[in-house]
Amino acid sequence: MPQPSRTVLMVSRGLDPIGTGRQVELAAAAFRDAGWRVHVAATTAGGSVPERLAAAGFATHRVATRPVVDAAAAVRLVRLARSLRLEGPDAILTWGRSQARLAAALRPLLPRTRLACQLGSPPRDRLTGWCLRRADLVIAGSPAVARGCGDLHVAANRVVTIPPTAAPAAAAEMTRAELAVRLGLDPDTLWTLCLAPLEPEARLERLLWAIDQLGVVHRRLEHVLVGAGPQRSRLLRRARMQQVDERLHVFPHLDCLPDLLRQVAIVWQSGEVACGGAILDGQAVGIPAVAVDSAAARQCIVDGETGRIVPADPESEFPRRVFGILEDDALAARYATAAQHRTAAAFPAGGMAALVAAVAG
Repeated sequence: MPQPSRTVLMVSRGLDPIGTGRQVELAAAAFRDAGWRVHVAATTAGGSVPERLAAAGFATHRVATRPVVDAAAAVRLVRLARSLRLEGPDAILTWGRSQARLAAALRPLLPRTRLACQLGSPPRDRLTGWCLRRADLVIAGSPAVARGCGDLHVAANRVVTIPPTAAPAAAAEMTRAELAVRLGLDPDTLWTLCLAPLEPEARLERLLWAIDQLGVVHRRLEHVLVGAGPQRSRLLRRARMQQVDERLHVFPHLDCLPDLLRQVAIVWQSGEVACGGAILDGQAVGIPAVAVDSAAARQCIVDGETGRIVPADPESEFPRRVFGILEDDALAARYATAAQHRTAAAFPAGGMAALVAAVAG
């Protein structure tokens, strides 16, 4: 078998195999299938994707020991990129806005290496725009992301829109009882799942309010929130104040997410999160979704057909629509079936092949 002739360094946060983390896994496999040598750098601690990729034979590098991207991670990433020059890295592909900002530091050091930045959420601040303008290519996960790049004066000929791929990670076949023990859940309740960074854009105060309201009309509900970020302490304090902390289980990372996803009654999202958090993966395995209106929600959900998209106001719409699905098995089944068909058609595996081709130039 001929040796790979090109190298790609993929840079992402430490993630789990749902949402953006799953896209990273799929992209690594697509690059390898196309004959590339693949290196993956994780710029935050935590997350099981780096270990999963290492087990699959990919070269992985932990360049951080903290849960947030910091200056130390940037320094280690520069050293790693320099070391890979010995093998001739042809491309660097970053995932997310924070990684795009890191990549700007690499640009002067690797002027002949093609730099591509993948974004799943629209960029808004000027610093991110400045960094994106220094990339050779921006891969927008949706038309809304592409428009956001244009608003920040990223040249249109450097932006290509490639939607995510709906190919959920295989489950390890943990039983519901085993998951309940591991996560501290009651196996006889209904479970919900939200995957979101604990950051302002996720608007998790809406999630807490919805949990509070649902608790009034449905006592047999427990909620899992998976995410890390600077607002963790504030979120937990607010959950205690609203007396929903006994029903809300918060984890920074969960390597059993592919199994948990198949056991929840609904996936929901309260704000803007890349790939809709767990929405796309959930719909692909037949889990209904409800989300407050956002670019990612509009991309993933067909309102009234595969789930519900609700306005931010009035706030009562979010928990009301969730309750309507939880209480109507026929409606939930109809949404689930339609969602599976749509994700297969609208988010096919060919998207990853297109990504590889775009990065190759």
